[in-house]
Amino acid sequence: MQKTNLDTKSSQGTPDRGRLKMAVLLSGSGTTFQNLLDRITPGKLDARVVLVLSDRPGVLGLERAAKANIPHEVIDRKSFSSAQAFSETMFEAIRASGADLVVLAGFLRLLPIPSDFTHKVMNIHPSLIPSFCGKGFHGHHVHQAVLDAGNKITGCTVHFADNEYDHGPILVQKAVEVAEDDTADSLAKRVFAVECEAYPEAIEAFLEERIRVSGRTARIVRNSDHAGWDA
Repeated sequence: MQKTNLDTKSSQGTPDRGRLKMAVLLSGSGTTFQNLLDRITPGKLDARVVLVLSDRPGVLGLERAAKANIPHEVIDRKSFSSAQAFSETMFEAIRASGADLVVLAGFLRLLPIPSDFTHKVMNIHPSLIPSFCGKGFHGHHVHQAVLDAGNKITGCTVHFADNEYDHGPILVQKAVEVAEDDTADSLAKRVFAVECEAYPEAIEAFLEERIRVSGRTARIVRNSDHAGWDA
């Protein structure tokens, strides 16, 4: 099993006073992770990232974590004989970090969710689920598939993750019109712009305890009677 040592060295600090403690899982450049940091730093999102995990070494997302002085670690999926064994090691690190919520930010592995993290793992997908989702649908592949199908509307979806790809109760969806002259790259830019609004919206609802789940259906209560997380 390949597992790097936890690295906390960096060149600059990051806010550590947010109420909601998040673990971020990523496989690549970490643009979604950076969007969350950009919300946290000025106090627009009352949260803090306590751990970043990647299944791949050397990715830009880990550099972003180091620069922000956030503990980060590589747990290589290739070193495990099964998804379950991989998941157990990942969640061992997540539990040790004290995270309240796990945020998948371009994490490309199927991750079995243990029972104590049911409805505590969020994912964002660059389409309107259930369209253009599932294994193999990520990044450029999603946007090109939308264009090839001639869709006029696409968007993004934030949902609670379960033990299937791009599955689980939907929390937030935002729509984007597809232009006639769109390329996969131009469409990706506009979809990412709404992703930058959708993920913080869902995280804030979790923080404020405004999410209600019944089976596969989730709704966000706009005026909750609950006070949310204690400081």
